[in-house]
Amino acid sequence: MKDNINAPAAAEYQRVTLAAIAAQSQDAARHASKSVDSISRITSQMKMLAINAKIEAARAGQIGRGFSIVADEVSNVGGQINDIACDIQAQLAKRLADLDAMVVAMDRQSASARLVDLAFTAVDTIDRNLYERTCDVRWWATDSAFVTALDRPDPDTRAYATKRLGVIIDAYNIYLDLWIADRDGEIVANARPAKFTVTGKSVSDLSWFGRALAQNSGDAFEAGEVVQSPYLSGRQTITYACAIRANGDKHGRVLGVMATCFDWEAQARGILTSLRMDDTMRKRNTRALLIDRDGWIIAASDDTAIKSGKITIPHGMDPHCGAFSEGGKLICYHATEGFETYKGLGWRGVILQDLP
Repeated sequence: MKDNINAPAAAEYQRVTLAAIAAQSQDAARHASKSVDSISRITSQMKMLAINAKIEAARAGQIGRGFSIVADEVSNVGGQINDIACDIQAQLAKRLADLDAMVVAMDRQSASARLVDLAFTAVDTIDRNLYERTCDVRWWATDSAFVTALDRPDPDTRAYATKRLGVIIDAYNIYLDLWIADRDGEIVANARPAKFTVTGKSVSDLSWFGRALAQNSGDAFEAGEVVQSPYLSGRQTITYACAIRANGDKHGRVLGVMATCFDWEAQARGILTSLRMDDTMRKRNTRALLIDRDGWIIAASDDTAIKSGKITIPHGMDPHCGAFSEGGKLICYHATEGFETYKGLGWRGVILQDLP
């Protein structure tokens, strides 16, 4: 097998980073400053020697006159060298300052690109997850147990619907609860009756319920907002709903609504904390967020409470993706692009990082 002659030896390989370039630039500035200081000291000594030489030449009278001329020239040369050294120092300081500024700008541009990509990863991952949730609710809404519990309501059919919901949720730990509601909005069965006593309560005033009743096809679904639900002991959830229709037919008569209560806090934070971050990101206190269409924080990689803060995209910036700085932070964002038939809810992934 031939060796790759273009591959550097492991001992010689060093990863080049903007931080390394900045360090080299600062080191060069220190060395240049020391060199110029040394030149200045030497020229000062030359001037002192020239002065002493002129004094001695004066004492020597006519004999030392020629030596006095040499001393003047030595002094002039020393002065010129000192002027050149000072000019070199000034020019070098300016060039190195410009280089430092370029490194800072390149670092910010590079960081912005990486963090915008990370923001997209965050919102895209949650979109892919929630797309599956739309599939779940549309499939489960056709279950014969739920159709029967609404079409022929009695204690037995509702008890069986409750049992069936329990079987489903045992296989899906990403849900807090599953509900079946009749056309009036009364919850007639739920998956975890021992934990959440919601049977008999009404969801008719919740926006997703009315929209689900008005669906014109079994292919449709409705999504609620991220909320702390009083029905679920204040747990954070987002609800996906679909109409339950007679015989489970796609265009059958609407009997009620199937609703799934997604365990939002645990799942969203799990996604945000799983994003890959390098040492530089960790040192700069990088945080990952999801914000809703109005800019409110709905998930965070730390303990930030939902709706406790807002991220506003500056006027005139691309609403889809970009980066800006504010309050000592670099803020990068990317809007949802949806996944498959799920168009998303207008959310954005956001990454915040301390400016260097």
